[in-house]
Amino acid sequence: MVSKLASNQYGRVRSIKLADNIDGLVIKHQHCTAKISLYGGQVLSWQPKDQQAVFWLSETANYQSGKAIRGGIPLCWPWFGAHHHDPENKAGNHGFARQQNWQIDKIEISAQTVTIILVWQGENMNSLFPVACQLKQTLVFGDDFNQNLEMINLSSDDIEYTAALHSYFRVSHPKNIKIAKLSTLKFDDKLTGERHEPEAFINGVGPVDRIYHIAGEQQFLRIVDDAWQRVIEITTKNTAQWVFWNPGFEAAKNMIDVHQNGELEFVCLEAANTTPQVLAANSSLVISQKVAVYSII
Repeated sequence: MVSKLASNQYGRVRSIKLADNIDGLVIKHQHCTAKISLYGGQVLSWQPKDQQAVFWLSETANYQSGKAIRGGIPLCWPWFGAHHHDPENKAGNHGFARQQNWQIDKIEISAQTVTIILVWQGENMNSLFPVACQLKQTLVFGDDFNQNLEMINLSSDDIEYTAALHSYFRVSHPKNIKIAKLSTLKFDDKLTGERHEPEAFINGVGPVDRIYHIAGEQQFLRIVDDAWQRVIEITTKNTAQWVFWNPGFEAAKNMIDVHQNGELEFVCLEAANTTPQVLAANSSLVISQKVAVYSII
């Protein structure tokens, strides 16, 4: 079932069913198309006019409550990976935000963009995060894409969080990409548990799972895809790490929600805070990313 939520001469936003109990939004605009899952508040796709799709979405993604959707931009919040006070990882990876149903707060269509504001609010969601909180996500689709995640602590207690905007970027093949500035950053190798000084970033072929530590201007990175002759440019604010991940063949073949050879179609480059940050009582913080795409001349 499809229903129209907003429409004008520049574009329209329609509601769709992604699964029996999961609602989504489809955006068609003069400058782009996009899709969102309200479950998880998750961007699934964005394709600017005259460009290939920017985000990768698995053909076997699982649209089911209690499961994460593989692809697009899952939200890792209020923790990334295992919680830092949960060494046995009993609470699972990446927090609870990506498994909540979000509400539409606002839809605005202009000549240049479509803006969607989504909100979620909860209280005592987990013993590791026993406070009342609200998330507000502002998504702006057009020639560029902007994502702001506002984290609001509604309680009288400080709380720690970690987070990531877990972007799956669609590429011609991981072997064809370069990200020059990653060669200048120290990183933690999650596969070996070792800390590394900067070393040359050759390509994105997995298995690779690294946390790069931002220094100054490296809040701005470019994924250069030689085969597709395009650049994906990511600028982030209020994050201190880049997470780079590709599972590689052996791991991917055991992931039922990664279609066959899917690992050869994407790399993840995530704006993140992987070390604990304080979200003060009765306060809010915003992390964000801007994604731009252009052809190599």
